Amino acid sequence: MKNYCAYFLFLIILFIAIEEKGYGQQSVKINKISKSKVIADSLYALGSKYDEIGNSKKALALYENSLNIYQSIKENQKIGDCFNSIGTIYYFRGDYFKTLFFFKESLGWQIKAKNKKGIADILNNIGVIYYSLGNYLKAVEYYRQAIVIQEEIGNRKNVATITENIGAIYSKVKDYTNAMRYINKAYAIFKSINDRKGIAKMLIEIGYISMEKGDFDKAFEDFNQSLKIAVEEKDKQLELEVLSNLGELFYKQSDFQKAQYYYNLCFQYAKEIDNLRYKSVSQIAIGNIFHQLKKDNKAIEKCSTGLKLAEKLGAISEKKDACECLYKSYKSLENSTLALQYYEKSNAFKDSLKAEEASNRMMNMEFQKQQLMDSIVYVKKQNIIEQKHKEEIQKKEKQRNIIIASLCFTLVVAVGLWSSLNFVRKSKKALGIEKNRSEALLLNILPAEIAEELKQKGSVNARDFSLVSILFTDFKSFTQTAEKMTPHLLVEEINVCFKAFDLISEKYKIEKIKTIGDAYMAAGGIPHPDENSLKNIVLAGLDMQAFVIQRAIENKQYQKPFFEMRLGIHVGPIVAGIVGVKKFQYDVWGDTVNTASRIESNGMVGKVNISESLYHLIKDEECFTFEYRGNIIAKGKGEIAMYFVERNDYTLEDANSVLVTENNTF
Repeated sequence: MKNYCAYFLFLIILFIAIEEKGYGQQSVKINKISKSKVIADSLYALGSKYDEIGNSKKALALYENSLNIYQSIKENQKIGDCFNSIGTIYYFRGDYFKTLFFFKESLGWQIKAKNKKGIADILNNIGVIYYSLGNYLKAVEYYRQAIVIQEEIGNRKNVATITENIGAIYSKVKDYTNAMRYINKAYAIFKSINDRKGIAKMLIEIGYISMEKGDFDKAFEDFNQSLKIAVEEKDKQLELEVLSNLGELFYKQSDFQKAQYYYNLCFQYAKEIDNLRYKSVSQIAIGNIFHQLKKDNKAIEKCSTGLKLAEKLGAISEKKDACECLYKSYKSLENSTLALQYYEKSNAFKDSLKAEEASNRMMNMEFQKQQLMDSIVYVKKQNIIEQKHKEEIQKKEKQRNIIIASLCFTLVVAVGLWSSLNFVRKSKKALGIEKNRSEALLLNILPAEIAEELKQKGSVNARDFSLVSILFTDFKSFTQTAEKMTPHLLVEEINVCFKAFDLISEKYKIEKIKTIGDAYMAAGGIPHPDENSLKNIVLAGLDMQAFVIQRAIENKQYQKPFFEMRLGIHVGPIVAGIVGVKKFQYDVWGDTVNTASRIESNGMVGKVNISESLYHLIKDEECFTFEYRGNIIAKGKGEIAMYFVERNDYTLEDANSVLVTENNTF
């Protein structure tokens, strides 16, 4: 009996020793990651099921939970898939600005994962959003990029889908000849691969064009064929789309009885699968029918129901349509008070998307600032905490040696050690999560090398650099332009521009230094010297000017205020580092910085102005052409020789001009 007891205790002690010494830790880590991935995959799959039946609220919660897990285990492709699915939910809610944000996040992660199919799918989705916003040239630009990749990987189904989307743009601008050319091409592909759902969607598009051209019999025939396929394929979402189109078809013919029949049927189907969007759309449409029939009290009842559903769904476009219906109905009943109330609400919803987006961005920026100092302090304490855990483990090892000396006492202490080890394991896991969060926040503010030095020493030594390029931008007549804009719109417009500049800086591997009001500052060749930094910073400057010019063109189309920008670049020696002990910021100093500022302030809008020093260093680059400006008097610097620089290569604007010519200008 004693022998069995000793053998049993020996096995327990050996198992504890293996656990504490870390044998097999790698396999445990891999097992945990594997389990996390299984959980995330399950949550994502369940979210997809709820998404299919139209329960977007549950689907969104499940997608967000799976996203958090994928981010913790760094599954780049899955992170991109989650952002795409979340963006799709906001798309069906009509919140296009949030949709565009999530789709662009998804594109970034799919690029990191080098997932060609995912990149192509997201490019197509972004094109759909620009189409919905009425920016057809931008939509076609993304569609064309997507279709090239889809053809490269041989995905004929997606090639057909994108071809259909291009056809939809022509349909939207009533160029039905070109629209049918693309739709028929997509239809032929869907038929060749026997994709019945794709065929059904094409029939909807063809029916829509027939309806817009006044060929109602042909439209009814196409919609009916599409509905038959949707029923056979048991695709409720597709059925809802067809029923909604049938309702619109008879509404256009003023056959309000049949229109009401199809919208009622659409509402019943939407109730079955809990699709809030189509419940809202159908109720609002029925309300408009009652208004046409002079039954304004019933119209108010239906549109009020539609408004409640839209509010529950969060679909701003549906809320706007419902308020317009209520406005017209109350106006017909000569209830001017309520009519005016809903008229004002309808107008307010048109601007609410932009205001909400700007507010969310501002809150996120403030949150990151508040978290930064806590993260830095936490990283400094990390080594102390780990040392304490090592001392605790050593203490447990001494206790284990005592256990071996006494068999009976060993059993009791072994149980205690087991519990303690579980505690240590959980603590390490929690510390790992916090450490990752701190690292991410630090790297968002400082270059990686500087952040590492700050963590190790608590400070950063200033460094001399012999050849660094400095870029400055600012907006011309910023104060006058800002006076024409609300604070929310001003913040949004600046954020759009600076976010684009950040992406351009990242593309050309130049370091963003800071923003001061409407000014943006970046540097090339730090913290690591780079032989291509001079060329890259000029290319970055040209891309920034191109973005601001394109943005101004888009804003002019919508009669919105726009900015014009000056941009200057100089090269020379600087000192770089961090000063102070609070709110750390990586900065640069020296006469080169001051001269770069003068180069910018003496520039012209829409141009990239460079110094003579930089010109002599890049004048042999074949991708640039230069225009000598002569000696310009700069404040505090005297006369400085300056040059304008432009690109020789084929630009996006050239591509757009060719696209307009080839496709009968939208």
